Amino acid sequence: MVKIRLRRTGKTKQPSYRLVVADSRAPRDGKFIEIIGHYNPIRQPKVLEVEAERARYWIGVGAQPSDTVASLLQKVNVLDAQGKLIPADAAEA
Repeated sequence: MVKIRLRRTGKTKQPSYRLVVADSRAPRDGKFIEIIGHYNPIRQPKVLEVEAERARYWIGVGAQPSDTVASLLQKVNVLDAQGKLIPADAAEA
């Protein structure tokens, strides 16, 4: 199964993350298919950048977001509160 999950980068005690599409059997920081964004929780304000169209594409073809990624995608209007995909035209309005 293909999952959308966080891949940790950064120094010790200074994490930053990439949102990646990866096979569920791959290790956390291992092989991935595509990078679709990044998240830095340390900076103030927190930095979250997501390629929304690519996220919608991958969810549309069956990729499952992790719980944390699902909450991040809700913040950028890719998913609604129930975890359902929001169409691109409805998200922009």
